Amino acid sequence: MLAVLVGATLAVVLSLVGTRLAIAWFVRHGYGQPIREDGPTTHHVKQGTPTMGGVVILAAAVVAFAAATLLTGRLPSASAWLFLLLFLGCGAIGFLDDFLKVYRQHNQGLSGPAKLVGQTGIAVGFGVLATQLFADDRGVRPASLQLSATRDFGWELPWFVVLAVIWFIVTATSNGANLTDGADGLLAGTSVMVFGAYAVINLWQNSHLCGSGAAAFSDEHCYVVRDPLDLAVLSAAIATACAGFLWWNAKPARIMMGDVGSLAIGGALAGLAIMSRTELLMAVVAALFVMETSSVLIQRYGFKLTRRLTGTGRRVFRIAPIHHHFEHLGWDEVTVVIRFWIIAGLGVLAGMGIFYADWLG
Repeated sequence: MLAVLVGATLAVVLSLVGTRLAIAWFVRHGYGQPIREDGPTTHHVKQGTPTMGGVVILAAAVVAFAAATLLTGRLPSASAWLFLLLFLGCGAIGFLDDFLKVYRQHNQGLSGPAKLVGQTGIAVGFGVLATQLFADDRGVRPASLQLSATRDFGWELPWFVVLAVIWFIVTATSNGANLTDGADGLLAGTSVMVFGAYAVINLWQNSHLCGSGAAAFSDEHCYVVRDPLDLAVLSAAIATACAGFLWWNAKPARIMMGDVGSLAIGGALAGLAIMSRTELLMAVVAALFVMETSSVLIQRYGFKLTRRLTGTGRRVFRIAPIHHHFEHLGWDEVTVVIRFWIIAGLGVLAGMGIFYADWLG
């Protein structure tokens, strides 16, 4: 518990101070955000706002985690290193995308296929390492070969199927977070709640760990996971790093997270879901990410279907992702963000309720 408190406290301080310094540095070097031309007209005033602020979130969370583990006399576990592979790997893809946007002064960075190739390499590398290596004394590896909701269920799946599932979770979650990052403070505020929930889940798992020797738990009241304490520290560090960033990212944003932050956050969330055996539960906890991604899919395939059936494509939403749709309807950006935070909070509460109800049995 001490490591969680140290990591969370240090991360919010580093993020608050670091983001302020990053704003000045990015302004001085002209690292401004190009704005999507077909987006809401109210966003055009954001042209040139410093971007790539997600670098601060990554740095604050990693430094805070390292300090928390060392100050409490521990070393990073295998699960922590695998988590950082996803977190920093997806962040590196986002950084390259952001850099190309700034360099070209255009809102198109890496192509979709190029992003997918990078995400695939990271996801597959993580999947191979997490499912095949790093078994602890109990024989538990960071990721299992079964599906999970609040814990593993069903039969073990073939290895290639598990890799496909991990690939889907990593790419879907990182892109879902990226789609959510379209309004001042929306992704940062949502991430505080989602990662805060996972900090609680991982702490609960650490307190009820099967075979820990701390207490005798029945199979229904213990969790077969590896290194939940490290995952709790990382979750708390990211949550508070996002809170510190939100101080400067709330409307009117003085800095934007950029893809370096959004892709990293999505990758980190995927890692938490996989290694805490809560893949299906994550869809509830991160319900807002699911809603944003679904709106883009509905818009794209709905347009294609109506064009094929009628000869004229029809859009379900005025623009996707869905938060932009409501801005086009005349909602103020702050109203959209606060109401979407409410949706995100309800998803987090529902997910936590499901997790606890399952433990109660």
